[in-house]
Amino acid sequence: MAIIFTQEDLEYTIPNSQAVKKWIKSIVESEKKKIGDIAVVWCSDAFILEVNNKYLKHDYLTDIITFDYCENNTIAGDLIISLDTVRANAKDFGVEFHVEQLRVLAHGILHLCGYGDASDEEIVVMRSKEDFYIEKYAI
Repeated sequence: MAIIFTQEDLEYTIPNSQAVKKWIKSIVESEKKKIGDIAVVWCSDAFILEVNNKYLKHDYLTDIITFDYCENNTIAGDLIISLDTVRANAKDFGVEFHVEQLRVLAHGILHLCGYGDASDEEIVVMRSKEDFYIEKYAI
């Protein structure tokens, strides 16, 4: 079982990668799940738009696309994250890039743990969980 960080169409290495992996594992364990194989793919807006079109038939940008491969209580999946959108959102929300990056990572992990964001009620729970994990495990 492993968490890997990779990049698709840009050069990027996340600072403190071991600490971030430990933080991701702590989220999964706090949600009473087991860690499986998780790939975090850093990419550009152009790449995530292509993925969104090809696999989800959506023609718009997003900060993250989560592909869920979970089985039973084991969390596994691919998190495709556009660093372009994360940077833009950080600026728009007035937060540091690394904080927005943690929020997006937490968001994807929470999706894998079974949380949704389709309704207003689900969004409130998701944001609350994101805030909790950023505060509790912030690096």
